[in-house]
Amino acid sequence: MSESVVPMPAADRRAFIQDWKAWHLTREATLSDPFGWLSVTDMHWLDTTARRFADIPGQWASTETGVWVQLPETEELFVDGGQVTGFHNFGALRERQSITVRTADFAVEIARRGGGDLIRSRRPDAPALKAFSGVPTFEPDPRWQLAGMFIPNRRPVTVASVLERVQHTYDSPGSLEFDLAGRTHRLTAFPGKEPNSFQVLFTDKTTGSATSALCRTMFVAPPASDGSVLLDFNRAVNMPCSFTRHATCPLPPPQNRLPFAVEAGEKEYVPGAAG
Repeated sequence: MSESVVPMPAADRRAFIQDWKAWHLTREATLSDPFGWLSVTDMHWLDTTARRFADIPGQWASTETGVWVQLPETEELFVDGGQVTGFHNFGALRERQSITVRTADFAVEIARRGGGDLIRSRRPDAPALKAFSGVPTFEPDPRWQLAGMFIPNRRPVTVASVLERVQHTYDSPGSLEFDLAGRTHRLTAFPGKEPNSFQVLFTDKTTGSATSALCRTMFVAPPASDGSVLLDFNRAVNMPCSFTRHATCPLPPPQNRLPFAVEAGEKEYVPGAAG
């Protein structure tokens, strides 16, 4: 980064690094979850024809009444802790909704993405999960904590995904604006995990070399009363599609292509390589 930055006091820098390390440990614990993204072993799109898929119990279909499964007498699923046999209708799912059910040994995720219904197996014994040894990162650097402003402009934004058949439409609350090296940059934001928070998908000059060839994402806390936000690129992470090919990750809108190298956050994930 070429701009002049006032050095952070040593005590504050130590606290910053400790906070980042705690966040990073939590992030890798999430990736190590027995039913997280590294546990996904397959993905199947459903239609009106009932089909059986590999080792997943039952025959599955998606109709006007919703996603349903027909289980033979010898098979069962567990839905919300209760045993399910025979015919079971999960109902119509909302876009981006997911339901997870269990077998005796693994989980089955039922989801709606891009207007279609799918199922995915999530297995604790998945090879990708067993091989996971961490995600490489840039060293945490307080210079990549940037002050920004939330610019409200609610509108629908449609983006492509890693799959040609899928597009995602988000209700964007607006943009996040920040200055760097004498230039003002603006990123389209999508709703975050918490109320009034944001998620930003972006690419930069490290994309496809030091970092994922697809994109990274960053979560941003709700704005202060004056609209100010903190953009911490040290916590930029890879999307699920970096860890499994059985994902439908959205791609950033064109305006979220940053014209500089963000040498912060997670680097490209290489399966089996130590983080």
